[in-house]
Amino acid sequence: MLRIVLPKGSLERATLQLFEDADLAVVRASDVDYRGSIDDPRVIDVTVLRPQEIPGYVASGLFDVGITGRDWVDETSADVVTLTELHYSKATARPIRMVLAVAGDSSAQTVSDLPKGVRVHTEYPEITSRFLATAGVEAVVTLSYGATEAKIPEIADAVVEITETGRALRAAGLKILDTILVSFTEFIANNEAYQNPEKRKAMEQLMTLLTGVLEARGRVLVKLNVDSNALDEVIGLLPALRSPTVSELFGEDGYAVETVVAKSDINTLIPALKDAGATGIIELPISKIVH
Repeated sequence: MLRIVLPKGSLERATLQLFEDADLAVVRASDVDYRGSIDDPRVIDVTVLRPQEIPGYVASGLFDVGITGRDWVDETSADVVTLTELHYSKATARPIRMVLAVAGDSSAQTVSDLPKGVRVHTEYPEITSRFLATAGVEAVVTLSYGATEAKIPEIADAVVEITETGRALRAAGLKILDTILVSFTEFIANNEAYQNPEKRKAMEQLMTLLTGVLEARGRVLVKLNVDSNALDEVIGLLPALRSPTVSELFGEDGYAVETVVAKSDINTLIPALKDAGATGIIELPISKIVH
């Protein structure tokens, strides 16, 4: 039913792990194979390609859904449907910023300070050209194939690069003048396929599985028993995702309590619960949380 395209490169391993955790494991003949399959009736086949190419291929209908960055969707002006953002790895948990940077000793303080004919190198020439034109800057924008920050000052006067913290740019002796775009990884769909009720349902079901995995990451299920006289104190300690489930214990003056908490809190939470009177405390992993 659905033809899926996934990103090759820096996001490849984390993307494949996300699909495996969602019980949608991608099977390939080898790690360098561009084609794969998922044992699921909703999926026809899977292809792994460069994220730069994915928005255009999805927009043209070669694939029904794909995963890529908002930066490449905007760079290619691809007419696609964004189903959801996916924050599933260190590379995607925080947004990347596309920034305009110049030499640290440049007199320019804002984009409007750039002179006519300024040489700008970037992997994103379309976004850059649109941004500078809107700012009223006449620039010579050149496509860069990498090591962009190293091209100042001999080859370029300014660069447009992606960054999380700006640390690498500062280390290269550059300063940021402006942020052009904030980008997350996105699950995108072809417009025509999205209008097909059967395909849209399949897309939404896959999205439920993927986002359910992301919701569960970093969380655990805690189950415990507690006497009625200590119930309020124990409940007060639980930083619940939602209100905890509380059930009376059969034949006893006590309760069974269960709730979802952050994994990072568990080592301090369990001793505190025990001190407050909780017994039979169990910590369980969670595969998916679906609201």
